[in-house]
Amino acid sequence: MLKKSTAVFMVIAALLCGSLLTLAVTGSLLSGQAAGESLATAPSIGTGLKQSEARKLGTTLGLIESNYYQNVDRTKLIDGAVNGMMEALGDPYSNYMAKETAEKFEESIEGSFTGIGAEVSSDNGKVVVVSPIKGSPAERSGVQAKDIIVSVNGQSLEGMDLNDAVAKIRGPKGSTAVLVIQRSGSAEPLTLRIVRDDVKLETVYSTMEQGGIGVIEITQFSLNTADRFKEELDKLEKKGLRGLVIDVRNDPGGVLPVVIDIAEQFVPNGKTIVQVENKEKQRELTTSKGSGKDYPVTVLMNKGSASASEILAGALQQSAGAKLIGENSFGKGTVQTSFDKQMGDGSLLKITIAKWLTPNGSWIHGKGIKPDIAVAQPDYFSVSPIDKSRPLQYNMNNADVKSAQTMLDGLGYKPGRKDGYFDTGTKEAVRKFQSASKLKATGIIDAKTAEALEAALIKAIRKPANDNQRNRGIEEIRKEIGAKAAKS
Repeated sequence: MLKKSTAVFMVIAALLCGSLLTLAVTGSLLSGQAAGESLATAPSIGTGLKQSEARKLGTTLGLIESNYYQNVDRTKLIDGAVNGMMEALGDPYSNYMAKETAEKFEESIEGSFTGIGAEVSSDNGKVVVVSPIKGSPAERSGVQAKDIIVSVNGQSLEGMDLNDAVAKIRGPKGSTAVLVIQRSGSAEPLTLRIVRDDVKLETVYSTMEQGGIGVIEITQFSLNTADRFKEELDKLEKKGLRGLVIDVRNDPGGVLPVVIDIAEQFVPNGKTIVQVENKEKQRELTTSKGSGKDYPVTVLMNKGSASASEILAGALQQSAGAKLIGENSFGKGTVQTSFDKQMGDGSLLKITIAKWLTPNGSWIHGKGIKPDIAVAQPDYFSVSPIDKSRPLQYNMNNADVKSAQTMLDGLGYKPGRKDGYFDTGTKEAVRKFQSASKLKATGIIDAKTAEALEAALIKAIRKPANDNQRNRGIEEIRKEIGAKAAKS
């Protein structure tokens, strides 16, 4: 039984909106080989097994092979023994990956992968979504951070080794993964059909808003992210950038040296970016070699902002004067290093080697970082998908009706209530939506109407005008620009 082990596996599918779901190879680590070596004591192999320990394991293997009533796969037994050691640590971020899984992990660090497009971890035997990846199949389906994946194509994932669970979620491009999801606040499980796909992960997006305010979104800190960030920032600055919004919402993290490279562009020379503390309680400070910027910066974050995203947010808040806007972050305050060459067979160990602290010495693990300005999104941003196996109609009362009412209200077809009871007001709102969508105006939410509702909602979520957190970030930049101008 898996207790608390987490891996990062890029399992993509086929979804679509702006801040909802994805399954991926662990993109929320702060690691990569260079991370541990540059910011903590260089990892060592240690002495390995004592003679008595090696004898015990060898004896166990021999007894199984000689006496078990069926033939056994020796490689599987060895992998199981290594998995058992990692699980015994009780650390959700330290885990073993066999060769195939390790290859997928390396793909995620490089910035591409195949699957449904979400990062997952294992917590007490449950497969939990850490964060969705922008543009992935999972995101388009409405998967959300903190969702628990109960089963895939009818097979329960309860208690399954995370590597095995990820293998079940993965599959050939174009195939369908039927996920049963348990979501906090929903009384009944949700069923999502996700078409698997190849995903090339673009990690940096930028736009220029009126008044010289730039917005740069970082979806993950992959190996090329710092270079891409510099490219986009340079473009904005050449256009007359006067203030910047950095968006790390639903960014599960990535490679530690990459986030330091980005932070250095905003943190003044000599100020702290991050502190790393090893098992001996020795701390190493990483200080900036940059010069900072003379324009204001805000950072957008939410519960899907983890690991490297939190390092960036903490560094910019405490050492560069940036304001944090949105929701409390995920709360991952540990550093991992990957060991592959030492294993010798293509497999990989990911081990937590240290914890990281913000510039002022705070450890945010399990707590996250609080925003300076808390801003919630409209309720329809996190609404659950509608079960399309049965029509919804007058006098019904359930969670699907509540979801439909929330969608209708967000789209401007005011049902007059959002409590799950299908009354005459709801029926009239459905008719108006159906007429506007060129559907038969029956007032009944059949599968076609439900699909049209969800598609319209995705378009609404993608409109920047409806993004409360983004708009507040831009508003704060405008205020700071105005205050600066008034002083000069």
